[in-house]
Amino acid sequence: MTKQKRLIMEIIRECHENRVHPTAEDIFFEARKKLPNIALGTVYRNLNILSEEGVIRRLSVAGNPDRFDLNVMTHDHLVCSRCGRLKDVEIKGVREAIKELTGEDILSYELNAYYVCNDCKNEEVKK
Repeated sequence: MTKQKRLIMEIIRECHENRVHPTAEDIFFEARKKLPNIALGTVYRNLNILSEEGVIRRLSVAGNPDRFDLNVMTHDHLVCSRCGRLKDVEIKGVREAIKELTGEDILSYELNAYYVCNDCKNEEVKK
């Protein structure tokens, strides 16, 4: 594993521990603190490889930059409709409900539920 890929994984791991889903730019700016010459293209290329290999999960939400998650197991997300922040949430029974409705075996699914996070609510109250 290259030092760039190792650093990117370390950053994603730290973000995961802090319950943050970083963007490629978040990872790039953090990586530059340790590898000042790392290029944004290098970060994107390694994120693509890691997500294609199933080591990390790419999260796409319309209108927001892709985010990356160390947790590759099927799980759901709350998405703040104001700031775009993602929050992991486990909603039990979704796969079974889809199978019951369709009669099909469900391999995977992605569910994003939209809400307004506490930080955005507090900002609104301050205005």
